[in-house]
Amino acid sequence: MDPDKKFSWPSYVAVVRARKRCGTIVLVVAPDAGVAAWAAENIDLGLGRGNVEPLVLGPSVVPEIIDPADAEKETELAVLSAVAHGNGPSGLTVVQAALAGLGRLDQAHAMVYFQLIWNGLREPMRQALEALVMERQIEGEATFPPFVQKLVDRGKLEGIREGKRDTLLRLLARAGIVLTEDESARIQACTDVATLDRWIENVLGAKTATEVLS
Repeated sequence: MDPDKKFSWPSYVAVVRARKRCGTIVLVVAPDAGVAAWAAENIDLGLGRGNVEPLVLGPSVVPEIIDPADAEKETELAVLSAVAHGNGPSGLTVVQAALAGLGRLDQAHAMVYFQLIWNGLREPMRQALEALVMERQIEGEATFPPFVQKLVDRGKLEGIREGKRDTLLRLLARAGIVLTEDESARIQACTDVATLDRWIENVLGAKTATEVLS
């Protein structure tokens, strides 16, 4: 739980509301119940004259999607389910259902969603998923999207980095932020996952690439 979030979230609301000229809320996806309760707390902007109350999607409000057929019908909900419950008792089943749902999407979108799921998994569940994928490969059962199999192979770390770079570039393009050749090269050369995560978070509310790559 980062206390700085309680100061940065209201600024996100103000910036997006001013840009889009529409109602704006803070949506927090919190797989951990304790973090979800903390994130849902009302943020008093001062003297009780204004407040921001985040909308939180935590384990208590996100259903467990364990049926692949349901995941194919409601893929986005299945992804949220995997993020919220992927480390729980039914975690591997929930993640498998979500991966089945990703099969109906184009590869670019599926990779972004899988990155979200993968980032939320703790090491024991990552290892369990890796073992399952390898088992299916040995048995010749191609039940996972190709990029999932590639990720858990020897190049899995680079796959994570590439996924984050791709996510960052997509968010920059969507925000209308144009990169110079040097800035683009800096992103492509970055191999630190934490730095890429920070840059991705910086996109929201940024107007220039300098603000993002700070």
